[in-house]
Amino acid sequence: MSKSKITAKGLTFEPFLLREEIAKQVNRVAEEIKRDCGNEAPLFLCVLNGAFVFAADLFRACDIAGSEIAFIRYKSYEGMSTTGKVRQVLGLEEDLTDRTIIIVEDIVDTGITAKALIADLKVKNPKSVKFATLLFKPESLQTDAVPDYVGFEIPSKFIIGYGLDVDGECRNLSDIYVLSEDCDTAE
Repeated sequence: MSKSKITAKGLTFEPFLLREEIAKQVNRVAEEIKRDCGNEAPLFLCVLNGAFVFAADLFRACDIAGSEIAFIRYKSYEGMSTTGKVRQVLGLEEDLTDRTIIIVEDIVDTGITAKALIADLKVKNPKSVKFATLLFKPESLQTDAVPDYVGFEIPSKFIIGYGLDVDGECRNLSDIYVLSEDCDTAE
């Protein structure tokens, strides 16, 4: 990779996934969703804040007539680690009855947020609920919330860029960076 390391919040990150690789996987996931939806126009449900970049690119790539996008916010992270507790910060106002829902998330690691979100949505009587994530850390999964659509399976490492942040910074990076192995995080 030709990109150089970056520093954010006193931590060093190195290139992990370049924008060209990301775009290719976003288009692949979009094709899978279009195939599975057939003639149905799903409601894409973007989980803020991290998934907004992926959701925008995926929503455009799907180009299914009549599709809509809505936003919800759940929070389970503080800094670089999960709290283990999920709370809804921004709720959903749309009627989900008999609708096909595609949850769009930036990353699934423990699956705790995914499981809570799916359970919350199922009580609203949707026709179906599918889960799309750009990044999936299967070795970190602690629930049965396995995504239906996955851009990349990655190891359990801390990453930033393309919507993912470190304390609110670096969401605007076009590439995804991983915390450098030689970076000391024990401060």
